[in-house]
Amino acid sequence: MQIKSINGLMARCEAKGVERDANLLMLMHEDLAVGDHIVVHLGRAIERVTAEDAATAWALYDEMLAAMDGGDGRHGGNGAAPDNLISPSREVPSERPQ
Repeated sequence: MQIKSINGLMARCEAKGVERDANLLMLMHEDLAVGDHIVVHLGRAIERVTAEDAATAWALYDEMLAAMDGGDGRHGGNGAAPDNLISPSREVPSERPQ
């Protein structure tokens, strides 16, 4: 996600049109600034990444979503990420034998 604003140890971040707050505690020794890209997991920034790495990751996620949807374009061609990618709610089928 890209940092849009920082207030102490909290950042407002955006990725593909979706905004979230992220706790910066784990990266408090980094010199983070508005415009930087970070990996956010469960509301916490866990790694600083380059803009190029962020773009590559999103391109891979878009490819995975297209493959999961059978290439039907259900997630649109507008580059917007579905909420369930940023805040996972998609159910994973159980692999347990019955």
